[in-house]
Amino acid sequence: MTVTSVLTALAVSVAVTFALRALPFAAFRRRPMPPVLCRLGRLLPPAIMAVLVVYCLKDVPADPSGSGAAGLMAAALVAVSYRLKHSTFFSITLGTLVYMLLIRLL
Repeated sequence: MTVTSVLTALAVSVAVTFALRALPFAAFRRRPMPPVLCRLGRLLPPAIMAVLVVYCLKDVPADPSGSGAAGLMAAALVAVSYRLKHSTFFSITLGTLVYMLLIRLL
């Protein structure tokens, strides 16, 4: 691939991502948000976090020694930090850092 094709693909990806994120704000600028969307806005972040935690734990062996223990501890930290802070970015970042540290130490 040439540099031009990579930059073109990147520009298209940026434009589409921005448009998709800006669309709800443009659509509901002058009218109130429907109740179903407000409800989804409250329910989806915890549901997404639960799916991520379950996905991360799918490969943990039944005997939580070694990396299994690190995964369990990091997942518990993610769940607790999300419950306390309600910040997906913070929780995932903290869990990733702790997991990487634990697999080096355990």
